[in-house]
Amino acid sequence: MATLKLHDTMTRQPQPVSAVDGKALRFYCCGPTVYGPAHIGNFRTFLVQDFFRRVVELGGLKTKHVRNLTDVDDKTIRESQAQGQTLTDFTTHWTERFHADAKALNMLEPHVEPSAVGHIDEQVALTEKLVEKGHAYQSEDGSVYFSISSYEPYGRLSRLDRRELKSGAGETANDADEYEKDNISDFALWKARKSGDGDNFWPSPWGEGRPGWHLECSAMAMKYLGNSFDLHSGGVDLCFPHHENEIAQSEAATGENFSRLWFHVEHLMVDGAKMSKSLGNLYALSDIEAKGSNAAELRYALLAGHYKSKLNFSLDRLTEARGNLQRIANIAGALADRAGKPGLASYDELQRRAHKGSGVEFGPFVGAWAALNDDLNSPKALGEMFSTLKPLEKGVADGSLSQEDAAAALEGLGGIVAAFGWLLPDPEPAESEIEVPGNIAELAERRWQAKQSKDWSEADRFRDELAEKGWQVKDGKEGYSV
Repeated sequence: MATLKLHDTMTRQPQPVSAVDGKALRFYCCGPTVYGPAHIGNFRTFLVQDFFRRVVELGGLKTKHVRNLTDVDDKTIRESQAQGQTLTDFTTHWTERFHADAKALNMLEPHVEPSAVGHIDEQVALTEKLVEKGHAYQSEDGSVYFSISSYEPYGRLSRLDRRELKSGAGETANDADEYEKDNISDFALWKARKSGDGDNFWPSPWGEGRPGWHLECSAMAMKYLGNSFDLHSGGVDLCFPHHENEIAQSEAATGENFSRLWFHVEHLMVDGAKMSKSLGNLYALSDIEAKGSNAAELRYALLAGHYKSKLNFSLDRLTEARGNLQRIANIAGALADRAGKPGLASYDELQRRAHKGSGVEFGPFVGAWAALNDDLNSPKALGEMFSTLKPLEKGVADGSLSQEDAAAALEGLGGIVAAFGWLLPDPEPAESEIEVPGNIAELAERRWQAKQSKDWSEADRFRDELAEKGWQVKDGKEGYSV
């Protein structure tokens, strides 16, 4: 089986993904802050992490997946009080909403889902260790801060020079005004109780208060994965300061390498703009469903672009996703009929086989599988997959595809569907010819013209856009075909 190589944020190089302990890949994902519905930008990151786990497991490697819940921070406290609810009742409601949306999007449940409130003791203990080692100090009001000057390697993940540090390494932009610290870039490990916190405080050696946001993830990650583990993931916006601060406090406390690999997912744009409430483009899954699409179509659309590139989401992408999922369902049904099989194997079945050493045989879809193992290159994988589907559709239609070849294709297609985590609609009657939509034909022509003009970067851009939409172009001596 192929070994997944992933772009590591720390080294800026592709690195093989493996389990250092030889047993299971131990990885931590920064989960949602449960103060409202997770929006589709949040879910892009969570879905890519789910996609990553599926590719790893189908490749035969077991995993231990930890994804936390942030259920105490400035936002959860502020919003719970505004709603007149206890923090527990408020965050429980939004946690249940997140779980429902994740299930609808066919996301695998993490093996462990710790909450910040459930791990106060671990966070206090970690802070005590940092104070004892001289990496943290208490301010006059009882807050405790990590001293960035005490940790020489600070900034290596984000390539940030100390001279560039401004107010921002802390939990909020106005930390410098709210709390007393020695250096503007130091960040809070423990926040002293303030009047605005209401009943949301816990005892500690420094007085009543609550943990800082950065501290939560370090304490929970190390409890369930050990002081040093294989991979840490989150959105690109968490690279600094959150992950930079996690590294500093964790490694200062243990003297060990916190995470061997770092995996960050780029932002989601909506209609070419950043998501915001003011623009009215901050969609939750319920908004997508209200517009006539479903979770399966959203999953397809959010995984179609490469995770290292900004993905420009639009409602048109959901229409394309619907057509592509239907096309995949149709050929899967036709292949099953031709092979005399019940249909595509489930993810659980394929995963069990992979872990027993009898992995998925990708057959004619081996090119798509290779693309997934090359830094989760989903656009290339989609292009390879749809390129493979075309002759299969023809072979089924004209009867030239043998039962044996149909079975091999069904097995391989099942592996790709399982890796992407698609939930397919029911098959429709087969059509004799696949019609190329007008917008696809236009993109293919623009790519061809760019290639004739030797504008290779533009030609590549159009090629990738076509692949994201589920189409591949083949060039010939006198032209091209879609």
